Amino acid sequence: MRKILVVDDSALMRSVICGIINSDERFQVEDRAADGQAALELLLRKEYDAVVLDVNMPVMNGLELLKELKKRKIAAKVVMASTDTVDGAKVTLDALELGALDFVHKPGNAAECRKETFSRRLIDILAVATESKATLTAKAFSFEENQTTKKMVELVKKHGTKMTGKKMVAIASSTGGPKALQQVIPRLPGNLAVPVLVVQHMPAGFTQSLAERLDSLSEVTVTEAKDGDVLEAGHVYIARGGKHMNVKCSGGKYSIRYSDEPTREGVKPCANYMYESLADSELDEIICVVMTGMGADGTQGIKNLKEKKKVYVIAQEESTCAVYGMPKSVVNAKLSHQIVPLEQIAQEIIMNVGVK
Repeated sequence: MRKILVVDDSALMRSVICGIINSDERFQVEDRAADGQAALELLLRKEYDAVVLDVNMPVMNGLELLKELKKRKIAAKVVMASTDTVDGAKVTLDALELGALDFVHKPGNAAECRKETFSRRLIDILAVATESKATLTAKAFSFEENQTTKKMVELVKKHGTKMTGKKMVAIASSTGGPKALQQVIPRLPGNLAVPVLVVQHMPAGFTQSLAERLDSLSEVTVTEAKDGDVLEAGHVYIARGGKHMNVKCSGGKYSIRYSDEPTREGVKPCANYMYESLADSELDEIICVVMTGMGADGTQGIKNLKEKKKVYVIAQEESTCAVYGMPKSVVNAKLSHQIVPLEQIAQEIIMNVGVK
């Protein structure tokens, strides 16, 4: 049975969340804490399979606790559960950058928390978190410090692939994706020869902040894709949370179109729709990149795309994934052409599509 620590300043919310967790025979709430300082004292003495952590708390809040855990090199698998995770997208991204594995929106009242939507999401994330190899003390790749990768990118820009035919890059990522994307997108040169599409599983309200953060770190332009956007080389388009992103071709130009079908693979946006929308394009090849995430999104879409188009599939290597679900599915389906660690994905993209 997996042991869980629940950290929340509301006694009622602690009780509700603990009840949800204990209702699943795989988990048991081992301890409860009303603030970050109390949680820290527990984490200094004991180990847990996962921590469910609120953001706004007295004495020491959730972000302060994450910083303290990182500073003290305390291994922990943290899932954020806070009302801040709807409007406070920046706070959520800060938590993910500090090492939180994933997040779940905690409704503002206990009655809503007891509903299936929240309880199922919390249990699903805990199941993934307790199996994940990623912890707050796991080694993170630093673009600023990784001189080897910088030099390699420069070499590829100078001597690598020259653009041949019409190509596009399409990336799928989920749990662990926001942090992983920060090790891929900022490594792409501003003169990349093709557009880049990204489906990152996030709810509405979060993808705008993710795009802005990536844009501030990158040479390429990064935006949340708008309906009707005409795709341009050297531009990264992040799918809007809560909608399915498709690509339409007309007159040799490609543009974004959103659709509102139900969730697929349990997610919205779903990468399968993105990949399948490229099947009727005039592209000569699509570079499909499948990164960290739970589930199998991307696999069926790439299978269907492959029936009509040439694809080149890059899967993230297991040891660098927060969750080896989506890449594993692609590998097991024998769709991958390359399996590479996170820090090499940008290099392989550049080598496959070239620069202008």
